[in-house]
Amino acid sequence: MTTHLVDAAWDRIDRWLLTHAPRTFAALAPPAREEDIRAAERELGVDFPPDLCASLLRHDGTRPGPEALRFDDDDRLLGLREIVEATEMMRSFAQGLDADDEDGYWSHGYVKFGAYEVTSDGVAIDCDPRRDTYGTIGRFFDEIGTTFGKADSLSAYLTRLADRLEIPGHPIPVTFAGRLIWEDPSQRLPEWEPTDTPLPGPDAELPSFDLPEDPSERLKVGFLDGLEELGALVATLPPERIAEAARAQARRLADETGLAAYAEITEALDTPSPDSPAIPRLRAVRASAESRGDHVRAKAALELAHAVRGSVYRAVAEIPTTRAMYAPLWRDDLHADLGSPPLPPDPDDTFWARLRNPAIDADAYADWFTEGHCIQD
Repeated sequence: MTTHLVDAAWDRIDRWLLTHAPRTFAALAPPAREEDIRAAERELGVDFPPDLCASLLRHDGTRPGPEALRFDDDDRLLGLREIVEATEMMRSFAQGLDADDEDGYWSHGYVKFGAYEVTSDGVAIDCDPRRDTYGTIGRFFDEIGTTFGKADSLSAYLTRLADRLEIPGHPIPVTFAGRLIWEDPSQRLPEWEPTDTPLPGPDAELPSFDLPEDPSERLKVGFLDGLEELGALVATLPPERIAEAARAQARRLADETGLAAYAEITEALDTPSPDSPAIPRLRAVRASAESRGDHVRAKAALELAHAVRGSVYRAVAEIPTTRAMYAPLWRDDLHADLGSPPLPPDPDDTFWARLRNPAIDADAYADWFTEGHCIQD
């Protein structure tokens, strides 16, 4: 029996969260009841491995939302009722498959206890005691089915989570506003040696940036989605504060990518202009970066082009996503550049529908909100 290892792992996880990510700790549910665990087994027609029962007796999942506890592959820990519902949904996907295909996709004995939520992907445990893989951990991918080998037991899987919290590796556990977030910078910054080549002429064949004609064009709400509560700040802070943050973010990006070595880029960041001579330079940088497979600098050139033309809302929304490719603490940097004001709640559809900022295009949400109220009336 390894249930004592489940408790030991949860002791470490709880302690780390309580110290470093109290909002995520608070999102953990209280223990499930023994009778509810037995009822779920009967409903699904399986035998939960002792490790799964022991884990549920510590925490019956975690509350959904940005503060939820997620494993390092971004699967949210599910509660007992969610486990039943998610498993039944996976079984419905496998209906109609022959026996061999079903085993490779989703066998009747598999139970889903962690969900990616954006797709049907998630982490599973084998609950069929007739199989050699009983109690082992696998992962379901909607395109290929279920593969095992993640861990020999749930106790081992939870112990690995505790290890990764205490001794960070990849992905990296970071905390922001009291919650745990897994960051996995996918890119590194290759060496970059700025050259003294002259600015490209107007006839040079360079990739287009497809920039808006008007730098002050309203920003679509979709650009702020990935910023969560920081997106709400960008949408509600005074325009002057956003302009300052955009300049600070652009300087960070230019310094970190080495593009600040070009004088015309540095000067343009101080005095943005739609006709800045930095635009041809940035187009040349993008062409060179793309030829080297340097995706970070190719994207940085585009975002700096928005900044030097004065598209401050676009810059402050997009530069963080570029920096996230290599800077795991990008949220802290953006919050600091915005002046470190108190953070609002994570914005929902109603927040965007009620937003009144002429620089942000939230018309689709406002229309939805109005239509919904008309239906209710």
